[in-house]
Amino acid sequence: MIKVHDLAPAQGEKHAKKRVGRGISGKGGKTAGRGSKGQHARNTVFAGFEGGQVPTYRRSPKAKGFNNPFRVAYLSLNLDTLNEAFNSGDNVDPGKMRTAGILKKQGFVKVLGRGKIEKAMNVKAHAFSASAKLAIEAAGGTCEVVPLPWGDKRRPVQGNQHTNH
Repeated sequence: MIKVHDLAPAQGEKHAKKRVGRGISGKGGKTAGRGSKGQHARNTVFAGFEGGQVPTYRRSPKAKGFNNPFRVAYLSLNLDTLNEAFNSGDNVDPGKMRTAGILKKQGFVKVLGRGKIEKAMNVKAHAFSASAKLAIEAAGGTCEVVPLPWGDKRRPVQGNQHTNH
């Protein structure tokens, strides 16, 4: 009959851990199996080392953030600028804004609500902030949204190159 205290692994199944670096006698002494000199002997090989080739973390593009390919960029224009540049009763659209010199670049126009507007004018733009819309309508003017070239669908992936507006 086998008893618990008689249980043991098979002969040769278990090995004692090799104790290295314990003096010059015996097999694992002095250099402890690491040879002489070099980065492996000195334990200085870092985890990302790839044998001298350019490592993955340098080959990969530098992470500088995310650029949304579907982002719609607007040129911002405030109410006080509109108030100075145009007269009461004018029909204002992005083309007239560029002609007046208040827009320097091509692109979509968004009217923002900074400043005051005392003149009633009909403003056409690609977007309006809520405060700008309220202020223009309170002054007796109207706001008309110019539709974007791709309609109500998601914008195309290319850059914001729709400049003839």
